[in-house]
Amino acid sequence: MKALLLTLFVVLLAGTVEAHAEPVVVVNAASAVPQLSQDAVINIFLGRYRTLPTGGTARPIDQPENSVVRAEFYRRLVNKDLTEITAYWSRLLFSGRTSPPLQAATAADVLALMMAYPDSVAYVDRSQVDKRLRIVMEFPK
Repeated sequence: MKALLLTLFVVLLAGTVEAHAEPVVVVNAASAVPQLSQDAVINIFLGRYRTLPTGGTARPIDQPENSVVRAEFYRRLVNKDLTEITAYWSRLLFSGRTSPPLQAATAADVLALMMAYPDSVAYVDRSQVDKRLRIVMEFPK
């Protein structure tokens, strides 16, 4: 019984910690992009345009579909929930106007894709930022 209660406590604690994700927008540390405005990030992640300030083409990378970080990122970026974002992309895909960000299968895959594609732009939880990444946009507290 104690083991069951301890497991339940750990699961609830993990859910609480994860529910308070703090997304930041990052690029590969070797990228020449110094920073991005929130408007530029909106345009890149919503497919309006994908040009970086350096002239390169941005390759946006999304977190896994049901990720808490993903939900918090789009809520802070454009005040939309994931259902609204999915509907937005469904309309755009039907029209053939643009393509959605590259979809990572796991949070670890986001980091692997960031290393594979030098012009990638992604968002991760602040706790995932290490020397391989550079923060180019933060949301106001």
